[in-house]
Amino acid sequence: MAADKKKSGMISHGIASQNRKGRFDYTIKETVEAGIVLKGPEVKSLRLGRATLTEAYAAEREGEVWMFNCYIPEYQGGVLSRFEPRAPRKLLLHHKQIDKLLGEIKKSGYTLVPLDIHFNERGVAKVTLGVGEGRKNVDKRHAIAARDWQRDKARLMRQRG
Repeated sequence: MAADKKKSGMISHGIASQNRKGRFDYTIKETVEAGIVLKGPEVKSLRLGRATLTEAYAAEREGEVWMFNCYIPEYQGGVLSRFEPRAPRKLLLHHKQIDKLLGEIKKSGYTLVPLDIHFNERGVAKVTLGVGEGRKNVDKRHAIAARDWQRDKARLMRQRG
């Protein structure tokens, strides 16, 4: 009976979208999980795993933290309400967390990078924000070399048994 059921392709919990380039372009010092204010069709589109975070960033606006330039395409399931795919989205954090993050950003020259959007165990959409420092090209080359060495080392270990 269970084999007869079709999977809907919707994500109930787990990662909906990742910003892999964010971890490559920035050295992440600290991560924070934040809620995100979404409309119904945006959540449905996220559950299909269709969001893009590669150009997204988070910043302060009027004492609150917002995520800008995150692309969530319109849900094509016959929903009448429309939304702007690249609209700024408010992030939900405690005041102490906001003060701490904004203090680090202003003092140290760091930036807030959205690393992923995921659904927690309760099915609520969350954003993982990283406090990151921009990498220079030399650091990026070093990261590529380290990643290649890890891949080659794993391949050699597999071959040796």
